[in-house]
Amino acid sequence: MEPRRSLGWPILLGVVLIGSIIALGVGWVLVSVAAALGSRNAAFYYAILGVGVALLVLVLVGVIVYLALTVKAIALSQRQSNFIDSVTHELKSPLASLKLSLQTLARRPVAPERQAEFHGIMLADVERLDALVDHLLDAAKTLQRRRRPGEATALEPVLRAVCAAVVQRHGVKPDVVTLDCAAAPGARVLARETDLEIVFRNLVDNAVTYSPAEPRVEVTVVPQPRGRVAVRVADNGPGIPVGQRPRVFRRFVRLGNELERSTPGTGLGLYLVRSLVRQMRGTVSVAGRLPPPGTVFEVVLRAAP
Repeated sequence: MEPRRSLGWPILLGVVLIGSIIALGVGWVLVSVAAALGSRNAAFYYAILGVGVALLVLVLVGVIVYLALTVKAIALSQRQSNFIDSVTHELKSPLASLKLSLQTLARRPVAPERQAEFHGIMLADVERLDALVDHLLDAAKTLQRRRRPGEATALEPVLRAVCAAVVQRHGVKPDVVTLDCAAAPGARVLARETDLEIVFRNLVDNAVTYSPAEPRVEVTVVPQPRGRVAVRVADNGPGIPVGQRPRVFRRFVRLGNELERSTPGTGLGLYLVRSLVRQMRGTVSVAGRLPPPGTVFEVVLRAAP
């Protein structure tokens, strides 16, 4: 999990660099004076020269580190801007739909069947807003929470509940998301049930969201050596380019232009997945599906004894 950074380290580095530059300038003046006095102060000359070279190296290292911090700060600022765009879009779209539905119902009489249709639209918009708030709250809790020892939790009930919830949320057929636990029946892992629910809800929800008109999502539980259990979530979507795969787990990152994107999201889902899996002392990876197209996310967790 990425800790919240303070300004203390950059300020301290800046003060050290300024002090080093001042000391370097004074040292070179002393060296010049010593050189003007001749070889009588050769020892002093070489001592000041050594200190000056050391300070110069320190300044160069400091400049490189400061440049790296600046690049990271700019990248984080861009991701935060992307996040603000996505959250604004996520809030504005359902609110506009709710406003239109309520105005229609208030201004003129509507047939009962049309009223039911409007009520369904408004309920879907409210659920979308509720999911967005839950997502943001999950992110806040993950950032502030410390690592805790895991507890033994059965995987299959959690995965079945997650698959059923995603199917209901997207209004797709039950066979769109399939679960296969035959290779590891009764598998239990060292993790809290709520954390597992957040991890796999995000992965399965993304698999359905970014798949084509007829999504096919497969969730498979596979035993691993050395007391591990892997859960693979495979979809038939367009896939993720190899060069972009490491970026998808960063905070606020969404591929493509935020203002031209049609799929909902905040860029926090996969960041939450990676953060929680790390707290469970597990690993998460992404690969292309064979045969393509599609993407496979694999979460490897510690099996409960």
